Amino acid sequence: MTETARYVEKIMATKGRDLDDADRALMREDLASPCTEEVAVFHAVSRTVTEARSAFVVMDTAPTGHTLLLLDATGAYHRQMMHDMGEATQGRLVTPLMRLQDPDFTRVILVVLPETTPVSEAASLQGDLRRAKIEPWAWVVNRGMAQSGTTDPLLQKRIVSETRQLARLHDGLAARLYLLPFSPVPPVGVSLLSALT
Repeated sequence: MTETARYVEKIMATKGRDLDDADRALMREDLASPCTEEVAVFHAVSRTVTEARSAFVVMDTAPTGHTLLLLDATGAYHRQMMHDMGEATQGRLVTPLMRLQDPDFTRVILVVLPETTPVSEAASLQGDLRRAKIEPWAWVVNRGMAQSGTTDPLLQKRIVSETRQLARLHDGLAARLYLLPFSPVPPVGVSLLSALT
């Protein structure tokens, strides 16, 4: 919502600046369409990807249709730019998709719980990323119970299920795999995060 409002205000301030009240109202009505949100989010992602040239940026997205829409929009923008600019700019033009495809610039890390649905959704996302020529750098399995030493029968059943998911990851899904054990205290802060390494 914030990005959509920011985008609408930017368009109104630039393209709508010299319009009369009736035309400004019409423009604002046009900007209330669902596609405006997609365009606004694409601009936000592009801006964030560009900021990564001079800063360490983390983009946290879910392995859902929204992430795939962002990739589709980024890919469509890339194709349009390459078509519009022609061969003259090849080698000089860098689109957001090209930055996401560059393993020296972008590292995609898939973070999952060791459960069937999260692993399956992330595996599907990995397939989509690969089709977009974006290779995931690593998988992180969060809140694993296998190293907890629990003897609770219910948690033991969870560990059996968890082991099956870890086997899926070891059998070709993950190029690099990092396991973070379950902790009753969230690892917030430098000292607790450092303890994970």
